[in-house]
Amino acid sequence: MTGLKLRDIQAGLNLSGVEPAQIVSVVATVPQGDGALQLIYRMPDGTMKERLLLATDEPAISIASAERPFSFEGKGADFQLACEAKRIDFAFLFDPMMAVHTSNVEPLPHQITAVYESMLPRQPLRFVLADDPGAGKTIMAGLYIRELIMRADARRILIVAPGSLVEQWRDELFEKFGLEFSIYSPALEQATANANPFESHHQLIVRLDQISRNEQLQEKLCAPGWDLAVFDEAHKLAAHYSGFRLDKTARFEFAEKLGATTRHLLLMTATPHNGKEEDFQLFLSLLDSDRFYGKFRDGVHKIDASDLVRRMVKEELVRFDGTPLFPERKAYTVNYKLSDLEAALYESVTHYVQTEMGKADQLAGSRKGSVGFALTALQRRLASSPEAIYQSLKRRKERLERRLREEKLGVRGREALAETLQSVPEDDDDLSAEEQENLEEELVDQATAAATVAELEAEIGTLHSLEKQAKDLVASGQDRKWDELSKIIQNSPEMNDATGKQRKVIIFSEHRDTLNYLHERIAGVLGNRDAIVTIHGGTHRDERRKIQAIFRSDPDVRVLVATDAAGEGVNLQQANLMVNYDLPWNPNRLEQRFGRIHRIGQTEVCHLWNLVARETREGDVYHRLLQKLEVESDALKGRVFDVLGEVFEETSLKDLLIQAIRYGDQPEVRARLTKKIDQALDHEHLKSLLNRNALAQETMTADRLFTVKEEMEKAEARRLQPFFARSFFLKAFDALGGVAHPREAGRFEITYVPASIRERSDTRQTG
Repeated sequence: MTGLKLRDIQAGLNLSGVEPAQIVSVVATVPQGDGALQLIYRMPDGTMKERLLLATDEPAISIASAERPFSFEGKGADFQLACEAKRIDFAFLFDPMMAVHTSNVEPLPHQITAVYESMLPRQPLRFVLADDPGAGKTIMAGLYIRELIMRADARRILIVAPGSLVEQWRDELFEKFGLEFSIYSPALEQATANANPFESHHQLIVRLDQISRNEQLQEKLCAPGWDLAVFDEAHKLAAHYSGFRLDKTARFEFAEKLGATTRHLLLMTATPHNGKEEDFQLFLSLLDSDRFYGKFRDGVHKIDASDLVRRMVKEELVRFDGTPLFPERKAYTVNYKLSDLEAALYESVTHYVQTEMGKADQLAGSRKGSVGFALTALQRRLASSPEAIYQSLKRRKERLERRLREEKLGVRGREALAETLQSVPEDDDDLSAEEQENLEEELVDQATAAATVAELEAEIGTLHSLEKQAKDLVASGQDRKWDELSKIIQNSPEMNDATGKQRKVIIFSEHRDTLNYLHERIAGVLGNRDAIVTIHGGTHRDERRKIQAIFRSDPDVRVLVATDAAGEGVNLQQANLMVNYDLPWNPNRLEQRFGRIHRIGQTEVCHLWNLVARETREGDVYHRLLQKLEVESDALKGRVFDVLGEVFEETSLKDLLIQAIRYGDQPEVRARLTKKIDQALDHEHLKSLLNRNALAQETMTADRLFTVKEEMEKAEARRLQPFFARSFFLKAFDALGGVAHPREAGRFEITYVPASIRERSDTRQTG
C-alpha cells in the first residue's frame, strides 16, 4: 500500500519509509495543523523516537505488509542453480589442490611440495623460493597466486620483475592460469580514471627499476596496500656494509617499503647467497627485520633461516615416476695459446692497466671507483677479442683527445681535470646485464686517472701506440680464440644430431664489439648470415622477445650470440649446446647462463665449452678454477654448480682476477692466488657449503615422492569434475538469456551474452 495520507496514520500501525530499511510501530500521533503530524514510534529494537511528518513525506510512507520469511513457491530449477553456484564457489574446501586442477599446467613433485607444503601453510607468507634456475619458479608462483584467489585470501596482487621479464610474466599467468594481470606504464596511468592507478588495478605487474628509481611512484604504489607481493630475480635487492655503515640500493629500499604494506611477501631467486653471509642476512631482513637486525658477526649471529628459505637443486629433482627431471650436464675447459702478436698486445695493454690502476689508487671518492671500473673493463675486453680491444682503445683515445682540447680551451693551465662521470656502485654485480653494459660504454671510453693536462697528454700518447698495435693485430687476422670456437662449431661431434643436421648453439660474449665480430666470422663459416641472431643490452625488449622466439622455433636459425642480457629469465631449452666465449667474473653468472638451456623441458645432455687462455694472468686463475670445477663436479655429481656463487666467501673471484692482473708477474702472488682457488674449491669446503645449504634445502626421497603422489590421487578423486562445471554453466547461461551453440566435441560457440552478465563482469573488475 502506497500514498498513505497523514490523517490515516493511527496508533498500532506498522509503517515503512519512516526509517531507512526499517519497519516502525506507531505509538501516538499529534496533529500540528494542516499538512503536518508529530509521529511518535517504536523501532524494532524497542527504542522510542519521534519525527515531524509533512505532506511531502506521504509518497514515501506506506503500511508494512506482513510476509512469511520463507516460502516454497520459488522455482526449483533456480534454487538448484544457486546451490550449485555456491558448491563451485566452495570447491576449494574439498579439493586441496584446486589450482592444479583448474590450470593449464602439469606440475612436478617439487612444484607441488613448494606450493602446498612450504608456502600455503604459512600465514602470513614471508618466504624465499630459491630453487635452481630452470626449475619452474614462475609455475610455483602462479599456482600459489591462484590458490590464494580461490580461497579469498588475496585480492590485490603485485608482481615486481626486471623490465625484460614483465611481458613473460603476464603471458604465462594468463596462458597457464587464466589470470589477467596488467603491466604498469604511463599509458595505463593516463587511462585510469582514479588519480592512483595502483589503487584501481588489483592484479598488476611492475618493472623493478622503473619503480625503485621514482619515489613518487613508490608512494602511490604502497599507499593502498597489497595482499601479496612477488619479487622475481630478488637477488637484485642488495644491501652491503662498508665498515659499520649500511649502504642500501634503491631496489632494496623499495622492497623494504613494499614489504611493510603487504601481507604475503615472496622473494624468488636462484642465487640468494653471493658468498657473503652478512649480505645474505641483510637480504633476509626484508622478510623479518627484527630477527635479522644489525650487522652479522660470525659466531654471534648464526640464525637458522630454514623456515624462511626453500631450495631444491637440480640433481634432487625427479618426475612422478622417480626418473631424474634434468639430463646430465657436461662442461669442458678449452685452453688456447696466444700468437706472438696477441701475446705482445696483451703485455702492453696489461702494463698500461697496471700503471693507471696504480695512479687510481691515489684518487679519492667516486672518481677512484670510476677509473678502476673502466680499467677493469678494458682488461676484460683485451681477453675478449682483438676487435673489442681495438675499438675500445680507439674510442678511449678519441674521447680523451676531445677532453684535452676542451681543457686547453677552457682552463689554459695545469689545473686538476674535472670529473663528471657517473659513480660506480660498490658491487657492480648488483647491476643488471643491460645496466653493466651501458655503464661500461660510458666509463671505459673516458674515465682517467690523469690529474693535469700534461698527464692526460702522456696517457693519450700511450693509447695512440696501443691502438696502432691493436690495429696491426686485427689486420693480421690472427685470433687463436676464434680458431678454437671455429673448431668447436665445425668439428665437435656434439654439434650435429643423428641425421647430421647442425644443432642450435648459444654463444655468450661479454662485449658488443665481440658480439658483432663473432656474427661476421660465424656467418663466414656457416655461409648464411640469416642462421645467426644476436641479443645485447641495447636490444629493445620487444625485439629481444622476437629474437628469442625466432631462435626457438625457426629450424634454419642455428646460432644465438648474446651478452648476459639474454641470461636473465630466458627459456632456451630448445638448444642443448653453449659456449662461454668470454668468461664472467661473477661465478653466479656461470650457472645463470647454463640455466638458460639446462631447465625443465630439456631432453638432451647439455654441453658447455669454456674458452680460456691460461698463459694470461687472469686466464691462469680462471683455468685453475675450471679445472677444479671439473674434478669436483664429477665427485659431487654436478652439485658444485649449486654453491659456485658462495665458494669465494672472503675474497671475491673478481678481486682475485684483479690481483692477478696487477701483480700476477710476481711468482709469490701467483702461488697465493692458486692456493686461494684451491681452498675455495676444496672438496671439504664444498661439502660444508652443501651441508649448510641443506638446512634450507628440500630433498625428494622415494618415501616423500610416494606421499606426494598419494595426496594428488586423493585430490583428484575429490576435485570438482569438469562435467558438473560444464553442466552448471550451460544451464545458468541459458537461464539468464545467453545463447551458446555446440560445435566440435567439447567446444561451444557463444553468440550472445546478455547485458546482466556483461554489466556484472564490468562491476566486479572495477569494484
